[in-house]
Amino acid sequence: MREARLLLIDADIKITPSLRTAIAIHQFRRQQRRRAPRTGLRRVITAEENSSTSSSSEVSIAHELERGDAAVQEVPVLPFRIGHGFDLHRLEPGLPLIIGGVNIPHDRGCEAHSDGDVLLHCIVDAILGALGLPDIGMLFPDNDPKWRGAASCVFVREAVRRMKEMGYTLGNLDATIILQRPKLSPHKPAILANLCDLLEADQSVINIKAKTHEKVDSLGENRSIAAHTVVLLMRK
Repeated sequence: MREARLLLIDADIKITPSLRTAIAIHQFRRQQRRRAPRTGLRRVITAEENSSTSSSSEVSIAHELERGDAAVQEVPVLPFRIGHGFDLHRLEPGLPLIIGGVNIPHDRGCEAHSDGDVLLHCIVDAILGALGLPDIGMLFPDNDPKWRGAASCVFVREAVRRMKEMGYTLGNLDATIILQRPKLSPHKPAILANLCDLLEADQSVINIKAKTHEKVDSLGENRSIAAHTVVLLMRK
């Protein structure tokens, strides 16, 4: 409120409710600049200008606040961003089970529009979420025939492209895969190597864990598979 007080002292103007509102909105916009649209304050000013209870001095001060507000960078550059992704698919007999881009031998596989890779899907959502972008379902909708049976590596490469375009690189990734069987330990090296290639990252920043669901609900009964992923993106 410092700049607002200086303006009021110079102008020797009484703070009316309408002016107090304009100043409060100005302060809120400065604190929430990442999310608030720039048109918000202008709409309030216009309303004040059209109000018969507003003085020309109030409108002038509101314009001064807006000009000062415009001089500040609208979207601050964050040094890092954090995102979380989650995915779950039903397991059905006779379908391939693909995890992290690796075909895992099993009598069941994921029922999905694409290849049903739960790990890659939640990694994509984690990256997109960290960047504040639409999720995988919006970018690659399951009602679009173009993505039927598509390899999920396509989705990961697009997420990585957008990450680099916005000036970020992968700091680290931690993922948990939940399935009752089969055991994933023998396949972890292949999954890790594939993720390093897709994410253009060293294996030291990628961690993959696998858990059972203790035979509880659909996950524990081998009727579904799920995965969680958390990513930290660093400014390049």
